Amino acid sequence: MEEKEEDIIGGKHSVMEALRSGRSINKIWIAEGVQKQVVAPILAEAKAQGIIVQNADKRKLDAMAPGLQHQGVVAQVAAYAYVEVEDLLARAREKGEQPFLLLLDEIEDPHNLGSILRTADCTGVHGVIIPKRRSVGLTATVSKTSAGAVEYVPVARVTNLAQTIDLLKEEGVWIAGADVAATQPAFETNLNLPLAIVIGNEQKGMGRLIREKCDFLLKLPMSGSINSLNASVAAGVFMYETVRQRMAAAR
Repeated sequence: MEEKEEDIIGGKHSVMEALRSGRSINKIWIAEGVQKQVVAPILAEAKAQGIIVQNADKRKLDAMAPGLQHQGVVAQVAAYAYVEVEDLLARAREKGEQPFLLLLDEIEDPHNLGSILRTADCTGVHGVIIPKRRSVGLTATVSKTSAGAVEYVPVARVTNLAQTIDLLKEEGVWIAGADVAATQPAFETNLNLPLAIVIGNEQKGMGRLIREKCDFLLKLPMSGSINSLNASVAAGVFMYETVRQRMAAAR
């Protein structure tokens, strides 16, 4: 377990997923004047779990969740618990699957992390690994952007990403780096193996040491004028290509 992260989440989807996943919720606030049918499922679930629900002025909710589109629903929850890298590998073993992990090298935008977690949940990724420094953690904005996926995709937060890569290699996991300067096309590379995909920082890409530690570097075809993808979009393409190859192999 780790130090505390933000403990206020907002938005009907985020709060509902927190309720469904069994996360420890202290209290829920509903803005006065919110349409009853919008919050009915939350009220029912909160009642079933014995969680206090309180009506409050919208301005109070704005102050509690600044900058968050809370849709008139805010919850105070226990802090997110990070897991260990070993837990992610154990999750793959329990499912009888080859490890499928994401390593995020200094992703700073909470919207990118939230979107990546959302796609990771859809594609069956066993877990996401982030560094403690120079990286966004599991904040309220990440929770909102992930549409509740933050409740289901385990996240390990490590002190040293390079050492973590060495640990994964010892466990037989191959490290694939997403790199715009790579020569190897992702769609022509075998990804049906124990795999961890590295996605670099939004501006700088992967750090030099991390790039050198990758077993292979992959690129996506680019034919536009910009020649770079948003980090969460690129991550999504790599995740789904891995899923496509694994499904094809299973057939």
